Amino acid sequence: MHPHAQLITDFYSAFQRRDAQAMAACYHPEVEFSDAAFVGLRRREPGAMWLMLCERGKDLEVTFRDVQADDHRGRAHWDANYTFSGTGRKVLNRIDAEFEFRDGKIVRHRDHFDFWTWSRQALGPTGLVLGWTPLLKKKVQSKARKSLDIFMRERGIPQE
Repeated sequence: MHPHAQLITDFYSAFQRRDAQAMAACYHPEVEFSDAAFVGLRRREPGAMWLMLCERGKDLEVTFRDVQADDHRGRAHWDANYTFSGTGRKVLNRIDAEFEFRDGKIVRHRDHFDFWTWSRQALGPTGLVLGWTPLLKKKVQSKARKSLDIFMRERGIPQE
């Protein structure tokens, strides 16, 4: 197995254990992360996001497969099964991840998932009707950003 494929495997194995510290250890200090909800996270923010999700996801179950990597890039598929705290609705989010590496660590991490599918599950009728609109996506992004900022401030995690 390529060392970067092992790194991705280690990352998701840590996620399955809800070990956000081990997840963050897979990241380069200059890491950048984005998905449909959390856009443009940098440096300490991605690790803080995983910590927040691990702590809040009481019934979170993570599975992963199809890990591939070479010297520069990698990818994997992972599924997150959890209860969305904002509504109490069950979600099965199917995610394709892309990675770039530097110095043996993940320096760029992009998660791709169908926002409309997610919003229908997480938000119910609101997601069904508005999940395809940029307006709802921006609202979710704004709420996610605010939640992460508060979490980091409460934990004394510096924002850069």
